[in-house]
Amino acid sequence: MTIQPVLIAGKWRDANASGSFRAENPATREALDEFPISTWADCDEALQAAAVAFHSRWTGDLPTDKRHDVSQFAAFLESFAARIEANKMAIVEMANRESGLPASPRLADNELPRTTGQLRQAAAAAREGTWALPTIDKANNIRSMLGPIGPVIVFGPNNFPLAFNSVAGGDFAAAIATGNPVIAKANTSHPGTTLLLAKEAQAAAEEVGLPPGWVQLIYRTRHEDGERLVADPRVGATGYTGSRNAGLKLKAAADKAGKPIYLELSSVNPVVILPGALEEKLEDIAGQFSTSCLMGAGQFCTNPGLVLLLAGETTERFLETVVGKFKAAPVGTLLSANVAKSLQQGIGFLIRAGAHTLVGGKAATATGYCHANTLLRASGQQFLDAPEALQTEAFGNASLVVVAEDLDEAERCLKHLEGNLTGCIYSHTGGADDAAYNRLAPQLRLKVGRLINDKMPTGVAVSPAMNHGGPYPATGHSGFTAVGIPASLRRFAALHCYDNVRAGRLPPQLRD
Repeated sequence: MTIQPVLIAGKWRDANASGSFRAENPATREALDEFPISTWADCDEALQAAAVAFHSRWTGDLPTDKRHDVSQFAAFLESFAARIEANKMAIVEMANRESGLPASPRLADNELPRTTGQLRQAAAAAREGTWALPTIDKANNIRSMLGPIGPVIVFGPNNFPLAFNSVAGGDFAAAIATGNPVIAKANTSHPGTTLLLAKEAQAAAEEVGLPPGWVQLIYRTRHEDGERLVADPRVGATGYTGSRNAGLKLKAAADKAGKPIYLELSSVNPVVILPGALEEKLEDIAGQFSTSCLMGAGQFCTNPGLVLLLAGETTERFLETVVGKFKAAPVGTLLSANVAKSLQQGIGFLIRAGAHTLVGGKAATATGYCHANTLLRASGQQFLDAPEALQTEAFGNASLVVVAEDLDEAERCLKHLEGNLTGCIYSHTGGADDAAYNRLAPQLRLKVGRLINDKMPTGVAVSPAMNHGGPYPATGHSGFTAVGIPASLRRFAALHCYDNVRAGRLPPQLRD
């Protein structure tokens, strides 16, 4: 079988490869296309092409106004979005084959429109310009604004083959909108989808006249080459979404070299359900939780992986109801063999740490990769005895319920939480839980990027006010978001200050 090409320096060519790997359909375990594992030679050439493209665009012999004209980046993003829509069927079909996610409604009706919507929002932000926070001090004739930082490396995750894709997702859109070339490292769960998207991106780049090497694609490297890549002097910054273990190795390499890296790593997204809420709408909350936990086989970064309840008869009825719903719900397809293996290991680790199984706990028997819908239980004291172990992320259709004896114990549990993307509290709409809420919410607020009331965390709206970030280990830096334009653009920017610079030499945004 032919090994697919890489995109480097504006050309599709055979990789300088140390081997290859096969994509796989997780629903059938069928082997798909073959892709190269690039050596450092590919990485080096891509870095050099990106550096040349960046400097030719920003330091070339152009008039000041022309150099700072960002309309080209906006036009690229808009053209790319239109090309994705024109080739929707082929892209959705490939994403379905490689991920096992439903073609409709998940990919065609939800994720693809979100992808093109993000691209167009980033284009609008680039044109509008306030993302750059232009600041003018006339008295001292000092001005500053955010500007491009240099070539950006984007590592895409496995669970969103379109909306978080390394060559089409939010990180990619943000990096381009801020004026940076992108080297995309495909996720090996959907390399064919990334290839199709990269072809449309390259066509759009050529259409608007971006320099060769503005968009580049490799599929896999050795771990040491990935670490070398993010630390290279030619790199401006890196965006990474994936496992905590791999992400921290990349962070260590980037930090040592003084290179910014923005990470999304791990989150159990705690959900606190107070007694009054259960008394008011037990069945409704049980349904919301079951749907949120099992939707997409639980493979969302905001999946509710930890639920905190207070002991009582209503809590027991709630758990019985949820167990029934978990048993009745179909088992979803996991994204890959590695996801299935990791989920099984995570559940096993939670059990060894003291949790016991209410339902599921074992791999399911099916053609594709899957695991039985799993609900585990631990007491509040067990959680306090082993808080780190009982916050192990079991990425997939599984969740841990912690039952605290009283409000004091629940508050102590929250104090032991690691950083998370989201945290949610369900409370009685008539105010019966207000005293408990006022004690617990301040503790939870410090542990999460997004505090939610009375709805499950699954789903991240592409809103200017959205924070898809949080304290470590949810992300590597709690001051930034991966979703929410214009804020997401600021990760891939540097602060440019102009002191006593003549008016005609200033970027247009900084003139009086």
